[in-house]
Amino acid sequence: MLISDENPKRLAQVALVVLLIIGCIAVLLPFVGAVLFALVVWVCTWSYYSEKLLPRLGGRDTLGASLMTLALVLVMLVPMIFLAGSLANGADKLVAFVKPYIEQGLPADAPTWLSGIPFVGSEIDSTWHRLAGNREELNALLKQLAGPARQLVVSLGAIAANGLLQLALVLFVVFFLYRDGAALSEALYTAARKLGGDLGEEMLDKASGTVVGVMLGIVGTAAAQATVAMLGFLIAGVPGAVLLGCATFFLSMIPIGPPLIWGGAAAWLYGQGDTGWAVFMVLYGLFVISSIDNFVKPILIARGAGLSILLIALGVLGGVLVFGFIGIFLGPVLLALGQMLFQRWVREEANA
Repeated sequence: MLISDENPKRLAQVALVVLLIIGCIAVLLPFVGAVLFALVVWVCTWSYYSEKLLPRLGGRDTLGASLMTLALVLVMLVPMIFLAGSLANGADKLVAFVKPYIEQGLPADAPTWLSGIPFVGSEIDSTWHRLAGNREELNALLKQLAGPARQLVVSLGAIAANGLLQLALVLFVVFFLYRDGAALSEALYTAARKLGGDLGEEMLDKASGTVVGVMLGIVGTAAAQATVAMLGFLIAGVPGAVLLGCATFFLSMIPIGPPLIWGGAAAWLYGQGDTGWAVFMVLYGLFVISSIDNFVKPILIARGAGLSILLIALGVLGGVLVFGFIGIFLGPVLLALGQMLFQRWVREEANA
């Protein structure tokens, strides 16, 4: 087989393209999470933007993109800042509460609610009496706890700062997605047609529908959990019920988020001596607030994405384990595309 002069040239072109792709991936790799999340937000809100908002603005895409980004800032960023401020205020109150114990030492008797904790109350009470009678041991314990506590505060601060930075990057990227969305959408469909013909377009539509369905399930479940949680806090007389409801909305995005809120409320009620309301809060949290996540979310996602509840559950859990937070969307999308290709292959084999 003769080697033509075109082969080395074609090989060099392929190598150049591969290197270019690798370089682009390397540059975007630190921002891939923010870019993917911006794409998710854009896909979920594009129909409203292009069909309702943009025509009312006379097609002025820059103005429309600015308004949509501002709306996202109000919806996403402002509540987080408000919540962070409330947490900082709560931290100040905690410091003011703990400071007298550090300066003056522990009182002789432990609080009744602390010593009354089942199973471990007696051990806590004996340890309290020992530390109250030995200031040197108390100081040594405080010094041991100071390092981990400082490290925890620094780590939480770094996580919060990184989260705000990532969110700002998401808003920055999504502005350009809205502004150039029509051209980007057309480019995606053109690329899909070139790569896979009608199948490519179907896969793109399926991916878009799955993303919208997952977002509907996440936001709908978060709203439902926040509503019932706020109602439970109001019934039990927990202060700051509205704020705790907002915190439940945001923390419902992670599996163990809501129990941190209603569990803390139950602990506060128990500390105030309201044992009955504390038990109510625990039962209400387990069987009402948390059960919404177990039953409502898969149903909403399955209905919106057109997938079975089994595939949705596996996609969400597996996606989170492999890809992190963005895996909530990537996992179901990958399984949806795999299911669609499998069903298409089965139909073709049956018709052959």
